[in-house]
Amino acid sequence: MLSPLYILSIDQGTTGTMVLLVDMHGNIVTHSYKEFSQHYPEPGWVEHDPEEIWNTTHNAIVEVLDKFEKSSIAAIGITNQRETTVVWDRETGEPIYPAIVWQCRRTADRCVYLNKRDYIVTAVKTKTGLLIDPYFSATKIAWILNNVQGARDRAKRGELAFGTIDTWLLWKLTNGTVHKTDYTNASRTLLFNIDTFSWDESLLDIFDVPKTVLPEVCPSASLFGQAEIPILDGIPITGIAGDQQSALFGQLCWEPGMAKNTYGTGCFLMLNTGSVRVNSESGLLTTLACSLNDEPVYALEGSVFIAGAAVQWLRDGLQIVDSADETELFANRVKDTAGVVVVPAFTGLGAPHWNFDARGAIFGLTLGTNREHIVRATLESIAYQTADVLAAMKSDTDQPLIELRVDGGAVANNYLMQFQSDILGIVVERPMQIETTGLGAAYLAGITAEVWEDVNELKIHREVDRVFTPQMAAFLREVRLKQWRDAVKRLNWDADGV
Repeated sequence: MLSPLYILSIDQGTTGTMVLLVDMHGNIVTHSYKEFSQHYPEPGWVEHDPEEIWNTTHNAIVEVLDKFEKSSIAAIGITNQRETTVVWDRETGEPIYPAIVWQCRRTADRCVYLNKRDYIVTAVKTKTGLLIDPYFSATKIAWILNNVQGARDRAKRGELAFGTIDTWLLWKLTNGTVHKTDYTNASRTLLFNIDTFSWDESLLDIFDVPKTVLPEVCPSASLFGQAEIPILDGIPITGIAGDQQSALFGQLCWEPGMAKNTYGTGCFLMLNTGSVRVNSESGLLTTLACSLNDEPVYALEGSVFIAGAAVQWLRDGLQIVDSADETELFANRVKDTAGVVVVPAFTGLGAPHWNFDARGAIFGLTLGTNREHIVRATLESIAYQTADVLAAMKSDTDQPLIELRVDGGAVANNYLMQFQSDILGIVVERPMQIETTGLGAAYLAGITAEVWEDVNELKIHREVDRVFTPQMAAFLREVRLKQWRDAVKRLNWDADGV
């Protein structure tokens, strides 16, 4: 009897690593999650230890494979926190500096300098679809090369390698024999031309990054190499994608016009625009989505900085709930927010506003306001921010969305999902399997390894947990959205009082 075939999916996130074992029907058979340390050496700086990321990943793999034979694993897929930057020695494999995380703002001054030059801003947006921001990898690479003694000279001699976390894990899995990334991760570096699918010489000059450190770039569904560590030796690595693109693929949003929203610490909404590159005029990013070949698949993306983090603030900051689950109960205890609007701009506002100076605020407080009103308004703020991004997408594409597929931890909150459907006026669909980021990497790897001969097999196996349909009257929706947008306009707050 033949052993069943499984895909090992590594979902390497910002606070931990989830390793999944996915069967031929797209079901998660088992999983392991391992957290790792967050380091904040200075205000606004965020770092990870690359070796700790690898060790937690390896330990999670060991735990998942405890009851499974290596011979039953058909392929390996990787998905990862995007933009986080590692530079290491090609000979020893040792990082020369901690990983600079996507959240880190240490290169803000450099980005301000570049953003004052209109020709640079135009060139970057034209070639990459992105804004010049510390969020992306390019200025992080340059910072490491400029601040680690001798690093820039070593880089020019070809002694150093750069990678986002997918590339770092691939290097470790292959015992230092493969230095590659995929289109989706490359498209988040500010160095990759999303029209020519290549590293761009003029961008390398702008950001002062030597080409010698860069990995080879491949489609997301490719044979990247074979594992050369004992526990996985010989197993092909056949799928890699950045986390949000992987979630889009895992939600089976393969057709133009399909969209997903991931509700995690923040919200990441992505719309598949197919072979058509849509250049946003509404504050969104243009990026590459997963493709199964050399043909481009483009997407529009809007990032909301604070979503689930607002619920954590209710629990840990205000201490008005004991758990995230409790917020749904509190929200349902009152008929509305009694005019309270929470704008959770704790770290500024992301897409489509891009107001980094904004700070959080609560409007409409009265003596009758209680914690239930604040909890309900906080949940609604997540849906309002998503509505702003969807409005920008509609403006850019002139195509109304009829359905939004959702995933991430916060989608378990039925009140939030129903309000999201109400305020958007469209169907919100929650899948049975909400680990869609890891599933996306598994699907890419399995398709490449021919575990599934026809991608439509995956559509057959997809199960929907619940569909939320709009119940709110259209006029009330407009009133609520106007109230929210009026609150956002009032965020001209100088936290320093200057």
